[in-house]
Amino acid sequence: MSDQMSRRGFMGAAATGAFALAGVALAGCSNTSASSEKSSEKEKAVKPVILVTSFGTSYNDSRHITIGAIEDAIREKYWQDYDIRRAFTAQIIIDKLKKRDGITIDNMTEALDRCVKDGVKEIVVQPTHLMGGLEYTDVKDELDKYADKFDKISLGDPLLTSDDDYKKVAAAIKENMASFDDGKTALCLMGHGTEADSNADYAKMQEVFKNEGLTQFFVGTVEAEPTCEDVIAAASAAGYKKAVLAPFMVVAGDHANNDMADETDPDSWAAKFVAAGFEVTCLLQGLGQNVAVDEIYVSHVDDAIAKL
Repeated sequence: MSDQMSRRGFMGAAATGAFALAGVALAGCSNTSASSEKSSEKEKAVKPVILVTSFGTSYNDSRHITIGAIEDAIREKYWQDYDIRRAFTAQIIIDKLKKRDGITIDNMTEALDRCVKDGVKEIVVQPTHLMGGLEYTDVKDELDKYADKFDKISLGDPLLTSDDDYKKVAAAIKENMASFDDGKTALCLMGHGTEADSNADYAKMQEVFKNEGLTQFFVGTVEAEPTCEDVIAAASAAGYKKAVLAPFMVVAGDHANNDMADETDPDSWAAKFVAAGFEVTCLLQGLGQNVAVDEIYVSHVDDAIAKL
């Protein structure tokens, strides 16, 4: 829909430009004036851009229903006034998609250079990152390099920023996992984990669940703390013998499918929970599939636009 409207807008601008040029020619104006008129019309046709920036995933099905869902939620609200574009930050994923599937996705530098080349004057960058960790910092640093390339620049917040964000995410996850919430099952969320200070956000998310009375939820990470063993110990201490494992990540990609759900891998969460005596169910759904989570990203775009 947005592409069609963009094309219509362009054709309308082109037609207007053509009539304007015809009028200039009849009036005997110079070629320089005609060129300026044409340039002015072109500038009017260039929409500001919302660049949705994600780490990325090579899991095509999950990408469409997670990252794609967030992009679609933003597009649904802003397609008339903004051109919604995509960038990934993981070059290894970009290269894999290009080689394996023939899919071309810009990295952030390529996406920003494309905006400059297209004459974009106003840009909002909205990351789909969970928190303000190393990846988010990299996005900010890259965007800072383009401060003199655009008239207006704004960077949106990651998913977990305000206290209200945490509460909304907790409520969204509770609603999404309600069918498993029978009072006898531990609902365990596997995050990525980071060496950055933002790793404390996982402990904060656990605290929010507790404060909201959602003590059946347990949060851990793959590559940091709390560990899988920490989550198993906490769930066992609470008396649970059944567990549902779900990724606390935007995408249900490699980590969710392998580090969480692959019971044949003794190092996976699923295998460790089974070894600890739990009856295990794996829910391979990324947070991007949750409509309520997508709307939080939209609200962050709202805030970023308000800052312009």
